[in-house]
Amino acid sequence: MEHLLPRQAWEFLQRTPEALFIDCRSDAEFFFVGHAVGSMHVPLYDGADWEPNPHFVADVRRLAGEARDRPLVIICRSGRRSVEAGEALEAAGFGRIYNVLHGFEGDLDENHQRGRRNGWRFDGLPWEQL
Repeated sequence: MEHLLPRQAWEFLQRTPEALFIDCRSDAEFFFVGHAVGSMHVPLYDGADWEPNPHFVADVRRLAGEARDRPLVIICRSGRRSVEAGEALEAAGFGRIYNVLHGFEGDLDENHQRGRRNGWRFDGLPWEQL
């Protein structure tokens, strides 16, 4: 697994149109907090009890098609859950995994708030909220 800063991830996605951009956050995070434009939502954990999604790898396989060497760019809230998602995909045979460091919302600041230090939104990259 390789790691890219948000701007590097955006540039990689722009020059690699075959890449699949996966947002592995929960439904609530994806829909209510917002998400990167072009990302596809496949939660790694979800629900009130933060249950693991037993279909995560299968769902990504369905999106990726037969090509296990298709580049997969994975984003989450802070860049930690996406590492776990990337490791699961590597174990399933995917070979080109890219984790977005700092994720969509970024690291916590001294006031325990996200979005003020780093991350996809902090860097002003394209995002939307439904």
